[in-house]
Amino acid sequence: MPHLPNSPTAKPNYSSVWLAFVLLGISAINTQAKIAITVPQQVSLSANFSTQQLSISWLGGEATTFDLIILRTEFNETVFYDTVSAVLNQDGGQHQWTWTSVEPLECTSLSVKVRSREGKTISEWSEPQILEGRDLPSNSVQNMFPQDRTVPVGANTTFCCIVDEGKEFKSILYGTTVMNVKRLSRRSYATTAVNQNISGQSGTNVVCLSNYPSRLTGAVIFVGYPPLLSKFECETRDLIIAECQWEEGRSTNLYRKNANHYSVNERDCPKRQRCTLSQWDGNWTLLAVNPLGQYSLTDSAEVSHRVHPVAPVKLTPVAHAWNATVHWEWTYSSYSSLALVCQVELASHNTMLGNFSGVGLRSAVLLDLQPDEEYKVKVRCGSQKNFWKWGDWSKALSFKTKPYVPDAPDVWMWMNRDNTGLVVWKPLTRRQSHGQIVGYKVTLWNSEENEQHTEILSPESKVLPVNLTRWASFSGDYKVIATVIAKNVEGMSQPASVLLRLIDDEPPALAQTVYTSTGFPLSWQHNDNSTCGYLVEWCNALCTRDCPVDWIRLDAGNTNISVQSADFQPGVRYNFSLYGCPSDFPVLTHRWQGYMQELAPSSSVRLEITQQGCDVVLTWEEIPLAGRRGFLLGYNVYISNGSQLTRLANLDLGTRTYTKKGLSVSIHKFTVKAYTSAGEDTGGTASIRLESCDGLILEILASLGMMTLLLATVAYFCYKKRRWVKKAFYPDIPEPKLPGDWFRTQGLLDVKPPPHSMVHIIEKPERDSSKDALVVIPEEEEDDGEGIGDEPVDTDEPQSLRYYNQVVDERPIRPRFPDSSVSSSSSVDSANTDVTYTGIQTSCSSLVFRSDSQCSSEGFQPHTGFSVSSGDRGGGYQPQMQPVALGGNLASPEPLVEPQVVSSGGYKPQSSWLLDSPTETDEKISPPPSLGSPTSVASTQFLLPDSEEHEEERRQPSSSAAAWFTNLLSSAKP
Repeated sequence: MPHLPNSPTAKPNYSSVWLAFVLLGISAINTQAKIAITVPQQVSLSANFSTQQLSISWLGGEATTFDLIILRTEFNETVFYDTVSAVLNQDGGQHQWTWTSVEPLECTSLSVKVRSREGKTISEWSEPQILEGRDLPSNSVQNMFPQDRTVPVGANTTFCCIVDEGKEFKSILYGTTVMNVKRLSRRSYATTAVNQNISGQSGTNVVCLSNYPSRLTGAVIFVGYPPLLSKFECETRDLIIAECQWEEGRSTNLYRKNANHYSVNERDCPKRQRCTLSQWDGNWTLLAVNPLGQYSLTDSAEVSHRVHPVAPVKLTPVAHAWNATVHWEWTYSSYSSLALVCQVELASHNTMLGNFSGVGLRSAVLLDLQPDEEYKVKVRCGSQKNFWKWGDWSKALSFKTKPYVPDAPDVWMWMNRDNTGLVVWKPLTRRQSHGQIVGYKVTLWNSEENEQHTEILSPESKVLPVNLTRWASFSGDYKVIATVIAKNVEGMSQPASVLLRLIDDEPPALAQTVYTSTGFPLSWQHNDNSTCGYLVEWCNALCTRDCPVDWIRLDAGNTNISVQSADFQPGVRYNFSLYGCPSDFPVLTHRWQGYMQELAPSSSVRLEITQQGCDVVLTWEEIPLAGRRGFLLGYNVYISNGSQLTRLANLDLGTRTYTKKGLSVSIHKFTVKAYTSAGEDTGGTASIRLESCDGLILEILASLGMMTLLLATVAYFCYKKRRWVKKAFYPDIPEPKLPGDWFRTQGLLDVKPPPHSMVHIIEKPERDSSKDALVVIPEEEEDDGEGIGDEPVDTDEPQSLRYYNQVVDERPIRPRFPDSSVSSSSSVDSANTDVTYTGIQTSCSSLVFRSDSQCSSEGFQPHTGFSVSSGDRGGGYQPQMQPVALGGNLASPEPLVEPQVVSSGGYKPQSSWLLDSPTETDEKISPPPSLGSPTSVASTQFLLPDSEEHEEERRQPSSSAAAWFTNLLSSAKP
């Protein structure tokens, strides 16, 4: 086993280790001393309740940052906690920091504590300092904070209510709004009004309500704006004193103690927006202050550049007819050396009369005034050099100009077609009369005949009726000039004339004009050769005589005008007329018509309805002009379907009838409405019950059938009586026969009439009966076996007549055939001619004998050898020379033959149409008359009686017709 040596170098150095531990302990002690910082001392509180600011001060050693905490004492709720850098007061060594509270500081007690901080090293908290509120038990009265606070618009304000001790809180009202609240302490409650609007003049009430109704607690809040000013300027009135004024840019809405306070150059200004300084400084500063802030403006100027004259005083007039002079005075003598410019205004017309200038100006001459006119003027002035602004207006001065002779009236005329009319003139206005009008003088003068007529009329007159035919004669160039003169207290006007004449020419056609916002537009072509003016006349279109017209005159060269009048009424038609050269020789050139406003017609058409066959025909008349109220455009025809109207047709204005076909048999109702551009009228209505058209057709067919039956009956009757009809209307007339020598000596001509024939010869009364003779030569008659007995016998047997050639007839004979004219005419001068005559009847009524015994009810019995000569008037027969009157009584016992006929005992042809069938009385007393008309020797035409005989027949048409009908029925059968 080895042996270790014992050496002194192997021992450890314990002293060095000990030294190291000592040094480390000393270092740790020094470090701990540095980390331990000072706790804030002498903490104090200072409250500003109006600004709700709490100032906190303390002694904090060498620390630069501090932690600060603010608590609500009663509920120990943190209100504020933050690290702040406090300001160090070098004199006292205290740190100070200010905190602004949201709630009023009076609402509740607050506890404040502070501690120092260096980085992460903090000290202990200082002792709490308490700011006592009004909610302490010792203060049991109910309160609300803040009181009478002024805040800007848009601010937020917190209110708190401290209720009475032992009472219960209910709510807080801001104006009329119930607010949300939070509880600050046992008795304190708070609410915040956000973004407040401008308050009223007396502010906004904030009320706290509790369960103690008699206890009402509240506060007033004023919400407004800080000052804002503009247009600050200073001027002088008397060239010495400075008057400064300004305008508020906006209203602060703050009044009384919160209102703005003004000062100029640190001199208070008691008046709002105006401040007067005793001398002109040249530079001014305006300052405005209110609880919400302040505002300032500055101004500077020379005195001559800011002269604002005062109003002139003591105005006096000097008036004339057409002008006046106004005088005035100045309040300050300094104006006598000041160059002024002044204005004079007509206060009654709001019209400026002009500018007047001069040094120390004191008067102005007013021109272009109207006579006898009342005026009211006022004056203001300004500095002519370095003009600043117009001065104040003076008080109004009233005066009246003197009167003058009136202007000539505007005269026109209205002429009617009967030479009457009106002379009309427009009443003179006040400016035209130049004084009180006392009357009018109207003179009518006929330049051709130099006649004159004058009338004096009252001042109210404006029309004079005239009748030109009463005082002046007419001629081709006739014209009358009407002259009107107005008179006032100063004299007479110039005469105004108009030519009165009839307008014989047809007036021009009426054109339509449509009313616009400017009136009735009228236009026409200008005549380059015309140098005179025009006159446009208008009146109500309903007026046609003595119309109240209105008119307007135009200068030469005008080609259009818009006529406007306050008298125009809707729905009334007006006629417009354009006259050229109205003052010299009026000529009507154009005419128009129009409505100010067209309306629907006020009158309805008069509707008439009829049935024609199966159709319904509507007819109506045109609506009168007074009821149209517009230009008619046409008519609408409707049919009623229950309560609705169905339009059948739209007719133009010229159509006033309408036919409706295809209607059923029932009641139909129709309506016709006229319409204008404004609409329809109420309509004319008519109803009709449509009858069956089959019955109408049957009636027509029945009528045609009856007519056919009647015609057939007449035809049958005429057929059965054909021989009588032929003899009555178409007798056979033979041609004259000329046996032997035509120019033989006078002798009797034996003429044997054909069977059953009579002769009716009409002779002129003035004919000499001695020149002719007609002899009846009876022949043996074959007995037919008919007509024998009691009944009269009609015979057509011819009679032989003896005719003498000395008979001369001046009347022409109308031949039956063309080739018989020679023989007929030559037979007039023949000495012995055989002629056969045919009469209508051969009854005894055709002959007139001397003895009535030859005519009886047994019929006519001709006798042979019985002749009548013109010389002896024996038993022969001769033609009748006088007509038989029908007006007498046929039953009269007196014979109807004339003495001449009775004495001759001959036959006389009838010159009147009488009945062939006599009555019983006539059969015994007189020969029955003959029916029909005689025929000429050579013609089948009836011979017309003389004019006297025709007149007698016209007096008795009914008797002739009755005789013809009786004869027809009593005629013999074929």
